[in-house]
Amino acid sequence: MKKFIAIALLLVCLWASSCAPLRSGIVPTGEISNRCLPSFPDQDGWYGGDGAYSIALDGRRSLWLFGDTFVSEEKGRKDRIGMEVIPGTTLAVSTCKGEQFSIRYYLKKANGKFASSFGGDQWLWPQDPFIADRILYIPFLVIRALPGPPRPFHFEIAGHRIARIKDYSAEDPHDWPVDYLDWTGAIAPGIEALAAASVVHDRFVYFYPLYRSGKDGVPIHGNLPARLPVNRLENPAGHFEYWTSDGWQKEVTPKNARMIFSPGLSELSVRYLAEDGEWLAVYLSPENKGDRLLFATSRQPEGPWSPPAVLIPSIDEVDPKSPLYHPQTFCYAGKEHRQFARGRELVATYVCNSMEDIDDQDSFLRKNLFLYRPQVKTIRR
Repeated sequence: MKKFIAIALLLVCLWASSCAPLRSGIVPTGEISNRCLPSFPDQDGWYGGDGAYSIALDGRRSLWLFGDTFVSEEKGRKDRIGMEVIPGTTLAVSTCKGEQFSIRYYLKKANGKFASSFGGDQWLWPQDPFIADRILYIPFLVIRALPGPPRPFHFEIAGHRIARIKDYSAEDPHDWPVDYLDWTGAIAPGIEALAAASVVHDRFVYFYPLYRSGKDGVPIHGNLPARLPVNRLENPAGHFEYWTSDGWQKEVTPKNARMIFSPGLSELSVRYLAEDGEWLAVYLSPENKGDRLLFATSRQPEGPWSPPAVLIPSIDEVDPKSPLYHPQTFCYAGKEHRQFARGRELVATYVCNSMEDIDDQDSFLRKNLFLYRPQVKTIRR
């Protein structure tokens, strides 16, 4: 539970290009009134989680997925001292009634204790869900703790599992029938986090995996597009394609991999803006502890993508001039949530965490509930 994948992935990734100036017409704003905007109050036993991937299930409901989560039976907590952490995935369902946003966290219990909503005895971290042919798919990273004394980053990614949910009509997500697909053996070597972002387009599911390899004397890391035909989701072996210097290919190597996000991102969003006829990627900068929210655009899901530009130039939690600042804080998990956008406005979230030992009950993270929860920002473009 001491190990959050975002910490390790952010620390090992280096920023490889400078950011373009703020695009004309995009102005950061605070919350806009009279809007159904996401918020994440402490309730239902939930006291903070990261990730915050979302997907619209229908015209009424959105599913939210969180990584390792602070939980407590006690209502009205003002800190997390002594609080339990669920390793794995928790979820919530939100609705909009008129302009009122409402969210309910559905925490699972097993043998009287809080437990991950998915995976049973496996440690699963959520990635970007998608719906294809009316079936909901939730990709997960399989996480394995390494032997030895516990310390930060003492874990490894052991595989990729996909939860397949054919009927998600029940109000309580734990009533949805779930079966699992194991994609571990179908994914190319070097793919560390397959579904950092996922979109369905033209009968393909496009992924934006984090790729890292040092083979053949060519060290490389970053994100490159991958895709899988919708009709091969149940049996993906041999059907993945990767964006390379030779176009779409079944194999990817350090020599032919075509990176589109060179920093290497463990989480982002890629969504289609129909009004602009272009794809929009939103993510938090992996440099300077995640100090800016960035974006890039493309006419095609594989690119070419524009140079990164700034949506929000300063993140308070890592700004030394802000009262929210702490030297051990870093931010990540930036993404945009299309179903809450209105007109020319974007709705984005990010999460801030701490390099402190999570078991240190006197830590800034334990004492301050504003950390380790999605922060919501609206951006006018």
